[in-house]
Amino acid sequence: MNQIKLFVGLGNPGEKYSDTRHNAGFWWIDLVAHQHNIKLKNSDKFFSSIGKSSNADEIYFAKPSTYMNDSGKALSAIAKFYKINPNEILVIHDDLDIDVGQAKLKFGGSHGGHNGLKSIFASIGSQDFWRLKIGIGHPGEKHLVVDYVLKNPSSKEKSLIHESLEVSSQLFNEIASGQFEKAMLNLHTHK
Repeated sequence: MNQIKLFVGLGNPGEKYSDTRHNAGFWWIDLVAHQHNIKLKNSDKFFSSIGKSSNADEIYFAKPSTYMNDSGKALSAIAKFYKINPNEILVIHDDLDIDVGQAKLKFGGSHGGHNGLKSIFASIGSQDFWRLKIGIGHPGEKHLVVDYVLKNPSSKEKSLIHESLEVSSQLFNEIASGQFEKAMLNLHTHK
């Protein structure tokens, strides 16, 4: 059974983007880091803010400081240095095809047009890693997507998204220790 050694939240750096839907992965990392008292520090070497848990198993948390479409650069630098395999990585990202307020845990699959995932596929040469998809809903039209992900959610959407972050963050220990079936069951049956 594989344990997760690296949690990477996707987003765009900088104040301008901090509250946008595309930064849902950053929000999750911030929440879990806060819950577990993990300090993230900027690292030029890893192109990210990175921190690690202080328990016996070394678990790393990262928020790439590259832009979304270059997320793979940070992830591959960390994975290479710490010799972490793709199946020991969990990427947390926003997902247009999941309703606001929902989150899904899955292994592998396509990038579904997500630029952060495309970059990771290219950088590590694999799609066999875990994802925690944070639902942000869809604007309805394909041409509206770019604008939509780079805008702040409404206050109602924001509270639904934060609720899904809260629920999924409670499964951290199960996910980290490789109890994926249990975590999925808890996450996907939560209403």
